[in-house]
Amino acid sequence: MRILIVEDEIRLAEALGQIMWEHKYTADMVYNGEDGLDYAMSGIYDVVILDVMLPKMNGFDVVRAMRKEKNRTPVLMLTARFETSDKVKGLDCGADDYLTKPFETEELLARVRALSRRKGEVVVEHLSYGDISLNLDTYMLECGEKSVHLGMKEFEVLRLLLSNPKSVLPKETILLKIWGSETDAEDNNVEVYISFLRKKLAFLGSRASIGTVRKIGYRMEEHMP
Repeated sequence: MRILIVEDEIRLAEALGQIMWEHKYTADMVYNGEDGLDYAMSGIYDVVILDVMLPKMNGFDVVRAMRKEKNRTPVLMLTARFETSDKVKGLDCGADDYLTKPFETEELLARVRALSRRKGEVVVEHLSYGDISLNLDTYMLECGEKSVHLGMKEFEVLRLLLSNPKSVLPKETILLKIWGSETDAEDNNVEVYISFLRKKLAFLGSRASIGTVRKIGYRMEEHMP
C-alpha cells in the first residue's frame, strides 16, 4: 500500500512516515498543500493523510480540488482542532475520515486500513489508454489477447503515465514520485524503466507508446494504423 502524507510539521511527517514504513507501507511526504495536491493527483496513492492547516493551500481546499477533478483517493484529515464544525467542513469537502491530534498509532493504522479497503469499492481495477489496459491488482499489461506481467517499478512508472495521459511528465517528477525524495536514484534509472516498458509495449504489438519530449520528459502517445 502506498501512502501520501501531507503535513507541514516536518517531525510529525517523518514520524508518520516511520510508522508506515514499519508496517510495510510505502510512504511519501510533502510539506505544503500545493505539493500535496500535485502528488495526490498522480493517482498512485491508496490513501492520503492530509493535515488541515498547511502553507500555500489548506487541507480543505486540497481535498475539494481533488474531488472536483474526479480523484477519489481516500483522504484521512488530521487536525489539532476539536470543533465539530471543522470536522463537518472537512467531510463536506470530500474527506473520507477525520482524526484529531494527538492520536494513538493503532487508531491511525486502523483508519488507514479501513480507507484502503474503501478505495477498492470506488476505484476501477484498470487504467486504459488506446489499445492497452493495465490491471491495478495483478500488474498485468494487456493488449488484445496478449498480456505481460510488469515488475514493481515498471508498474509504478506506467501507472503514473496512464494517470496523466495528456501531460508531459519530467524525469525529475517521475523520479521523485516513484523513487521518493530520499533516494540515490538518478535520471538514468527512469530511462532504464522507460526502455523496459517500451520493449513490453512492442512485444504486445500495441499502438500505444511512450514518447520522449526532448529536454523535458515523457508522455503517452498512440499511433493510428
